Amino acid sequence: MVLVPLISLPLSFYCIIYINIMSIGERIMKKKIIFFTGIIIMLWLGQRVFSRESWEEARMQMVEEQIVARGIQNPILLEALRHVPRHEFVPQEMKEWAYADTPLPIGFGQTISQPFIVALMTEKAKVKTGDRVLEIGTGSGYQAAILSAMGCTVYTVEIIEKLAAWAEANLKRLGYENVTVKWGDGYFGWQDASPFDAIIVTCSVDHLPPPLLEQLKEGGTMVIPVGPPWSIQSLFVVEKTSQGVTVHDLGAVRFVPLTREIRKD
Repeated sequence: MVLVPLISLPLSFYCIIYINIMSIGERIMKKKIIFFTGIIIMLWLGQRVFSRESWEEARMQMVEEQIVARGIQNPILLEALRHVPRHEFVPQEMKEWAYADTPLPIGFGQTISQPFIVALMTEKAKVKTGDRVLEIGTGSGYQAAILSAMGCTVYTVEIIEKLAAWAEANLKRLGYENVTVKWGDGYFGWQDASPFDAIIVTCSVDHLPPPLLEQLKEGGTMVIPVGPPWSIQSLFVVEKTSQGVTVHDLGAVRFVPLTREIRKD
C-alpha cells in the first residue's frame, strides 16, 4: 500500500484554502494573497512530483518483498516488474492499493491478479525475449504489459468489450506497442496468430481447452488455473512435447471463471 502524506491532497483542497484567503482579502495586502497563491501552486506541483516518486518506491518494494523474497529469479521478468506502472492498470479508487500483496477489483466482476501470481505464472510459462505469447483474459492489460516489457509479441483476448477497450487504451497510452488486443471468447484462443511459445490463462476453466492445446507450439508451455468456478482451483503448468502433454500442479489458487458469453457491458 502507498502511504499518502498530508501534502498529497486533491487540488480542490488547496482551492478551498485559496477561497478562504480571498474572503479576507479586504483585510490583507494584495502581496500576501499573491504569496499564498504561489504556495498553493507549489504544494500542488510538489504533490504531483511526490506521487511519481512514491509509485516508483512502492514498485521497488513490491518486487523485493513480494516477488524476489518468494523465489522468483528471472532477471528479465524482475526488470519488467520494476518498470511497468501497475497503478496505471487499476481504477482511480484502487490506485492507493495498486502495489499491495493482493488482487484488486477492476470492474465488471473482474480482478487484476496479485503481483506475485503475475510473476509466478510468467516465470512458470518460461517466457523469454522474442517469444510469441497468447494471454486469455486481458483484464486491464497489466499482464500483457509485463510480457511486452520482456520483449515478447503478445496476443491477448478479453471477452468483455469495455475491458478490452480499456486495456487497449492503457497499453497504447503507456507505449506497449507489441501487444494486440482482441474482443472475443478466449476459449478458442487466436488461431490466426498461432502457434504460440507460451500461453497464460488468467481465468479458471474446468478442463484444458483443446483449442489452446492445439495452438501451443511443440516445446511450449501453458499456465492455466483449472477447477470449479468461484472455488479453489489448481494452477497447472502444461508442457507440450512430441510425446504428448505433461501437467504439473503448482498448488491451490482462486481465479474468476472464464466467461463464454461475449459481453458489451
